[in-house]
Amino acid sequence: MLSWKEWAEKRWLWVFTSLKVTFYIIGLRSQKVLDYVLGQTFKGVLMSDGYKAYRKFLNRLRCWAHLLRKTKGLKQSLSDDPRTFGTEAHAVLTELMDVIYKAREGPPSDLLPIYREFLAEFKQCCMKYRDSTHKKTRELAREFLNDWDTIFHVLSNPTWPLTNNEAEQALRHWVIARKLSHGTRNGQGSHVFAILASVIDTCRKRNACPWKYLAEVITARRQGLDVPPLPLAA
Repeated sequence: MLSWKEWAEKRWLWVFTSLKVTFYIIGLRSQKVLDYVLGQTFKGVLMSDGYKAYRKFLNRLRCWAHLLRKTKGLKQSLSDDPRTFGTEAHAVLTELMDVIYKAREGPPSDLLPIYREFLAEFKQCCMKYRDSTHKKTRELAREFLNDWDTIFHVLSNPTWPLTNNEAEQALRHWVIARKLSHGTRNGQGSHVFAILASVIDTCRKRNACPWKYLAEVITARRQGLDVPPLPLAA
């Protein structure tokens, strides 16, 4: 998600990306957006950050890049609790990342049974620091505990992604657009912007020229014809 201005109101530019489709929507940071886009019957694997609204989706992955940044920040603290917990959590994540990358070189395998005891020890560490007097240490320990199964779900299938970097990279172009335009002026402008961004990035994912497709759309509508379908994936 990217913070967005719709006139004087704060909104968010959401991005949902898959192998052949990228979809944007501008709205509030709320459960309603997820329900609108994914509905009640979404059966795929959802990669997300730690936003609580995602927790209703059981088959979900957590972005480890976000967690690693937090553990690295705690590691650099001069206080005992954050430094100790940050060092331990960072070591656990980096070790498991190495294991996951190595597992991708061979046939698919479930790593959870192999690392059950290893994870149990780290869970005890999180329990120890969940009531730390240091705010960020306490918050991260509780974040691990509250989203435990989701964070380590990737171990059951190491071919799944470890980060939501693809979604974050998709937003980079629109960060520049936001700076140039200062957002949108009303709901209609937000709707049009999100549609255009979705069309442009979906065409690019499908190795199709978005400008050629948009020209075809304009030509068809001027002639009173239906909007042509998006190009198929190459």
